[in-house]
Formats: sequence, structure tokens, C-alpha cells
Amino acid sequence: MESTEVESDILRRVRTLLRELDGHHPACQCDRGMLRWTLHKKIDQNPSNSSILVRILVKELERAERGDFRHYIIPLLHTLMYTLIKAPCISDELCSRVYDFCKKLLTLPKPFCTIGLDYAVRLKMERTAPGMLYQRMVISEQSLKSDPYPYQEKIFIFADPELLSKAICNALVTDTEAAQVSQSPRACMCYVIIHAMQAALGEGCDVSGLKRSLQDMPTSDVEHWFQQVVAAVECAGNEASADRGQHAARLEKIYCAVLSSSQAGDAPLGGMQGTPLPNPSISFHLWTEDDQLWKELVLFIRPLSQSCEPDCLSQDLDNFEIQDIISDCECCEQTRFSVLSTDSGIERDLPAAAEEPFAPCSTETEQSRLQRKGGIKKKPSPLESMAFLQAGCNGPGAKPPTKPQRRPGIPPEPAAPLQRLHTARIVLLGDDRILGRLAQAYHSLRKRETRRVFLTPRLNLQFYYIPVVTGQPNTLAVADHAATGHEELCEVAGYLGRADPWYESNINTLCHMIPKLATMPSSPSKHLVTDLFITDVIAYYVRMGIQPVCFQVYTVKIFFNDPAQEPAEDVFLTELRTQVQESISHRELSMTKKKTTLDGPGIDLTVTYRKVVVSDRAKELAMSLRSTGLVMKAIPVDEAEDLVCLNVNITEIVRINNLSGRSFSAVANRLKTRNIKIRSTEQRPFTVCLDKDSRRAYRNVISVEVSPCLEPSYCLQKTRTMKFSLHETEDVGLVKYMPKSLLLPINTFAGIIQ
Repeated sequence: MESTEVESDILRRVRTLLRELDGHHPACQCDRGMLRWTLHKKIDQNPSNSSILVRILVKELERAERGDFRHYIIPLLHTLMYTLIKAPCISDELCSRVYDFCKKLLTLPKPFCTIGLDYAVRLKMERTAPGMLYQRMVISEQSLKSDPYPYQEKIFIFADPELLSKAICNALVTDTEAAQVSQSPRACMCYVIIHAMQAALGEGCDVSGLKRSLQDMPTSDVEHWFQQVVAAVECAGNEASADRGQHAARLEKIYCAVLSSSQAGDAPLGGMQGTPLPNPSISFHLWTEDDQLWKELVLFIRPLSQSCEPDCLSQDLDNFEIQDIISDCECCEQTRFSVLSTDSGIERDLPAAAEEPFAPCSTETEQSRLQRKGGIKKKPSPLESMAFLQAGCNGPGAKPPTKPQRRPGIPPEPAAPLQRLHTARIVLLGDDRILGRLAQAYHSLRKRETRRVFLTPRLNLQFYYIPVVTGQPNTLAVADHAATGHEELCEVAGYLGRADPWYESNINTLCHMIPKLATMPSSPSKHLVTDLFITDVIAYYVRMGIQPVCFQVYTVKIFFNDPAQEPAEDVFLTELRTQVQESISHRELSMTKKKTTLDGPGIDLTVTYRKVVVSDRAKELAMSLRSTGLVMKAIPVDEAEDLVCLNVNITEIVRINNLSGRSFSAVANRLKTRNIKIRSTEQRPFTVCLDKDSRRAYRNVISVEVSPCLEPSYCLQKTRTMKFSLHETEDVGLVKYMPKSLLLPINTFAGIIQ
């Protein structure tokens, strides 16, 4: 195909992509969401066309800016950057045009200026050290050991087995496992070397000869040259006065040394060849335990295989003893662990000093000690022990496990600040119900981190959401309330799609596509589609989706009609629904029928709430009514509405007296609030269901109190401050600068475009 034909074909594909953003979907509905994927696959088949695509995308970006088509800018920019990262070589002149355009975005409002700044910083490094973005992506995603760039990333896919069918779960497990095949560390190191050489040297790089040389080398030599290339690229990218020509000369020396180490013949240069971008490290998890998310994150930072005992992975987590973990661990012997206090306060019960050698105790001494009898010996998980957590602190930038002795006259060395070297990208598959579980797990994680900080200073946590709804719901879905259609179950996805058109085009289209691909009969064409498409789209989403949309988490306190039962506390993200509970006893049933005849169906409620007004002033209101139920929606219908606001719909029963007798009608009461209290005045209970999940339903409820959930660290610091200033009501000191509300960030491509 000639150059003009190639360029016109690529331009036609880009224009079709833009028309889809305007709502003009392709004639074939099966192509929805696949236009971006097919465009990149087209370039992967012929990498020499990367420059043509980048040039077309730059022209379209400039045209969108002049014509005020702002909704085109972010999708085009993401497509351009993804092409540029994977491209074998892009000229400095073309990179300069993209860099200048990103700087223009700094004058626009968010999210354009935020994305423009991020990409401008990356492009500045890429212009100085070509191939740097590809190199960093592969090193972090594959967890390759590299001192100049010690960052690691991992994708965790969580799916609820009770919400998705077994066929979908099996298909996703198969696809994620297939994505990791033939991705050895050696192959990834070779990719980094080849891509860096070709990006810096361009047409002067003999890619075929370089591949043969690396293939004939032992792994130790490949690792040596990999470290040399990484050091050269990182050095050039971080130097303020670095020059592109100096960087090319430095890599040319390494290139000649690699070729001279093998007996490769003088073969003619084969032109530009693409270097594959390996699939990121992905693990698939069926979410069966409440604290499973926290456990996986701890194991990511400190795998059990690297802890005190090498055979820990083969044992059940709950069968560990703390002393078993500490016993043979050299790094844990001198460390004090505050797990359970056994200090009786008696001097003779204190253990021997650390400096004295341990001597066997005599029988009299042993009998003289106070002993506790009849206690229950707790077997905590190793992930809960301070021994395990402190063993995980021995990474780069962490404190030593033992406290250094301070010598007189010598100032202590300042502790090295902890670095977030790990990034966990959590991808949730399902509907709003799995996001409700995520809100619960995230709240629990934040409370755990407030009590004992471990993950926060070491881990960068990113959340992603891919809606998946099965065509034929299982028994659990049928048991939920009747109004659980596809749109009703995916309110968060609908909101994100309205706020970000690129999310709607690439991610929301997977809602029905993943179940369809999972149920396809096994065939070579099926594997060709699924192994590439699903994994590629997830990888594209986590790589380019860097703009969070923050959703307010709400806390609910539930009181029961039995005074002996303790109130329950829970959180929800999308919805709280109440319904009148059916009477159980004959007496209650007869009283209910009598009450219904006089006052109509439902129960009498007292509603106290704080009205949301434009001035943001608190305005307390109270009302009494008879109702059959209510729904609190936390996700607004319009993306321009406030995310920190509950839309409450109360079905009120109004009695109408007329000549024909007494009748009743249902009236919808709508109100906006952030804090609300609801109580049954006639002591008749009702049921509460959170986040549309029947597993999170509460019965025999007499009252609920709903308010925005506070960040646990803020609550702790606020409590400490109040101890010293009892009469202070406003936030003072450190509390003023801490986030007050607990927000759940879900990443999209653009955030919220106003």
C-alpha cells in the first residue's frame, strides 16, 4: 500500500473514532468500543506507520482546538501518547509539536490543564532520552530489578463470584493467565534494550543483528546490558542539561559493545521494526473474603516467599503463630513487636536484658512466676503481626529494623523518607454491588491504616471500574429488589460515561461484550479476539486512565427495635433503600390491618434532615409522614450536580376524604440533603438494603442515621486535638489541612469534563 493510501486509511479511521464521540455509532453495533483497539492493532502490524498516525493526530488536535471541539482533545491526546510510547522511533520535530500543544492546554480549565501538564512533563523527558516512557512502563509493570528506577506495579482484578456467572469468571481467569505466557524477565529486558537502541539511533540500528546477539547471550550478560541501558536512559532523562545527541552517542557505544560481543555478520539494515509492549502483570481474584483486598496489598509489598520462612506460601494463612514467624528471621530478632501485652508490672516477671546471654531457668524460678491459666490462645494471621509488617519495611527508603544506638556528641542520622515504590491498580468487574463492597473494604483499610500505618506511605493505590452485567442474572440478582435493570445496576458506570465520553466509548461498551465473549463457543477465532481484546483494553485503561472521579462514601447507623441489640454501623456508596417489613405475629398482623384501614398502607415516620442550600448554610428541617418506603441515591443523574449530596425519594401516603368514602394516594417527596435521620414513630420495623445488595440487608430496623463518612485519620487527629482544647469547635492545627470526608476515587481517562 502506498504512503498516500496508508495515510488516507488512517485518517478515515481517526475520523470514524471522532464521529463515535459525537454519538454517531457505527452501523455494526459489534464495532462499538473496538475502533480505538483496531486502530492501534493496525499500527502494531506495521510500526513504521506510527509517525503517520502521530502526525494525523497532531493535526486533528490543532483543528479541535481551533474549532472549539474540546470533547475531542483528551481522546485524541490519549491515542497519540499511547502510539508514541509504543512507536519504534519518533522524530524530535514531531515530539516538539506534541509538546507545544500540551503546553497550550495549560491555559484551559481542568481536566485539560492537568492532563496537558502531565503529558508535557513526560514528553520533555522523552525528547531528551527517546524510549524513556516505554522503558519505565515495562520496568514497573514487569517488576524488573533496576536501581535507577525501582518502581513496581501490579494489576489486581477483583470479581464477585455471586454476581458474575461461572463462565465469565473462568474466561477471565483463562485470559489473564494467557496474557502472562511467554513474558519472561529475560524477554522483557531484551525488549527494553532493543526499543531504547532503535528510539535513539533510528534507521542506524540493526534490529535483527541486535536480536541475534541478545538471543545468543547468557541471561547474566543480558541483565548486564539491560542495566547499562537503563542507567544511560535514566541519566539522560533526569539531567537538566542533557542533550539528545549526547544520549544517542552514549547508547551507540553500548550498541556497538553488544554487537561486538557476538559473532554477528554484517547484515543489511532491515528498517524500522516494532518492539512489542508486554502485557502488564495481572492477577485475577474471586472476592470471597471481606479483608481479601488488604491481604493482597500486603502480600504485594511484602510477599510471604520473601519473609522469614521460605515455605510460607504453601501454608494456610490462619495457621501461623507469631513466634513461628519470628523464630528463624535474622532481621526480626532484635526488634520489639507490640502485639499482645504480657507485662504484669512485677519486676521479677520482666525478661532478661538483651545484652545478657539467655540462661536456662531453674525449676524454682519458673514456679515463682505468675502464670495465666485458662486463657484462649489466639492464632492470628501472619499478615496481622508486627513481625511480618516490620519485616516488610526493609525495602529501599525504609527504616532499619533495629533502633541504632546514639553515641554522645554525634547527632543522629535523619531517617530516610519512605517512598511509594509500589503501585497497586485495583480493577473491579461487576455492577454497583461490587462497588459497595469496595467502599466497605476501603473504609476498613483506612481505619486499619489509622490504627497502624503500613500501606499508606509505601503504596500508591489506584481504583478502576469495568461494568459487567450478565444477560441472565443468577438467583442472588433475582432476590434483589425488582427495579434492578441494567441501567439501575450500573449507575456509577452511567455517571462516569456521561462525565467522560472516552470512558463511555472504551469501557462502558464492555458491559455486555465481556459476557458475550465468555459464552462464545471455543474456536480459534474466539481465542484470537478474547486473548487480545479484553486484556488489551484493560491494559489500555489502567495505563492511560489517570484522572480520578471521587465519590463520597456515606456512613449509616442502624438501630433495631430490640433494645438489647447493639446498633450496627455500615457504609454505602450508591443507594440506601427502605421498605415496610411484613408483620410476623398475629397480634402485629391484626394491628397492622386495623391501622392500614384507618391511615392507609405504610408506617408513620419522622424525618429530620439538613437541607442543602446554595449558600451551604446548615438548615435543619423536620417532617412527619406516612410512607411505604424511601430510596436515597448518592449518584447524581447529571454530571454537573454535586457529588456530595443525597437525593432522597420518599413515597408518602396521603389520605383523601370524599363523598364516596376514604381513599389513599401515593405522592413522591423529593429532597436533597447530606445528613438525614429517619425513625418509625409507631415502633413498626422496616428493612434497609445497602447498595442494591440483598446480602447487605438489615431487618427489624426502627431508625437510621445517614451522614457523609469521615476520613478515619481525620477523626483520630480531631480527637487528639480536642483533648487539649476542649472548648474548640472548629478545626485547628494539623486537622485543618487533612481531608475530612472519605472519598472513593475511581480512575477514568478525563475525570469530569464540565
